[in-house]
Amino acid sequence: MSNINLIDSFQEFKDFKNIDRPTVISVLEEVFRSMIRRRFGTDENCDVIVNPDNGDLEIWRTRVVVEDEFSEDDDLEIELAEARKVDADLEVGDDFIEEITLESFGRRAILAARQTLVSKVLELEKDEIFKKYKDRVGELVTGEVYQIWKKETLVLDDDGNELILPKTEQIPADYFKKGDSIRAVVHKVDMMNASPKIIISRTAPEFLHRLFELEVPEIFDGLITIKKIVREPGERAKVAVESYDDRIDPVGACVGMKGSRIHGIVRELRNENIDVINFTNNTSLYITRALSPAKISSIKLDEEEKRAEVYLQSDQVSLAIGRGGHNIKLAGKLTGYEIDVYRESDESDEDVDIEEFSDEIESWILDEFKRVGLDTARSVLALSVEELIKRTDLEEQTIIDVIQIFKSEFE
Repeated sequence: MSNINLIDSFQEFKDFKNIDRPTVISVLEEVFRSMIRRRFGTDENCDVIVNPDNGDLEIWRTRVVVEDEFSEDDDLEIELAEARKVDADLEVGDDFIEEITLESFGRRAILAARQTLVSKVLELEKDEIFKKYKDRVGELVTGEVYQIWKKETLVLDDDGNELILPKTEQIPADYFKKGDSIRAVVHKVDMMNASPKIIISRTAPEFLHRLFELEVPEIFDGLITIKKIVREPGERAKVAVESYDDRIDPVGACVGMKGSRIHGIVRELRNENIDVINFTNNTSLYITRALSPAKISSIKLDEEEKRAEVYLQSDQVSLAIGRGGHNIKLAGKLTGYEIDVYRESDESDEDVDIEEFSDEIESWILDEFKRVGLDTARSVLALSVEELIKRTDLEEQTIIDVIQIFKSEFE
């Protein structure tokens, strides 16, 4: 029988990437049964048979043969005289089975069914994509850059599904062009206007976690566990690792021979500095390791307030704070402690606490220096104006004025 464009419809969606064949057949059958109900009032006495290979279908309708002029419902019953026009051997009470052709429904009904068919399958596919990616949040995906806009980039996965990489989820040094291969993690999946919106990220800690799993077999196999990851995307990251096997050095395994394993990760993250440290339940030791590469002289802990006072030699203060304050900020996030850095006093080296200048310099300016670990006049003078601008939120002229005041103290 001719299917008048319906076979074409089937070819369009029978190979949809996210829908299994039984589901497609079920949708087809429901659309045809809807057509039957609209025309005959019921589909209870009809059988719809769909060929899963090419979309061909057959519709068979069964009615009970009744005495002439005794038919109460032409949709369920057929009079004997009319039935015998088709099969002379039929008797009252027999089943009269006839094939219903699609042409008999009319072209308008068939076109409407075709539109409904495609619409239902598209809706199903969207639901399947949503379910698929909802279960993959936190997993690594690879795709191809398809289009680049000001605030986001459109990426297509291997199945042609659309993934969105917002500018806020890109590493600052990321630069892509159409056709580039890109790796990221599934960050969030939502339904917007009945369509799935899949957000991917390259700045999430999970992205770094998945890269370590790829590069370090011991992590993938569970011999080494990543306890926590904190990042300033594109700048610095700290990764706390622990091994359940005493024979395995977790830091050495993650870094690899001559940095072979971690170099690939660093390149992927646009030269983001990665500090891998051994996790420990000893808080003081953990904070000491977290502030690497600075060497700590002593630590005072306040367990209740979750604060740590860290004392260092003068030349270690800038290392502990790090460029832009990233090192101390990440160490605090990693350990869960608010870390205050203090320069160890050296009696042989005359110095003055910056609080002594509170009558000449506004308190909020002094607080800004203390925030980045500069609590004495000499610690401020040890740095250049450019370095102080980078580390603090102070304007250049303000810093120059403060330096002049501090210098006059020692002249």
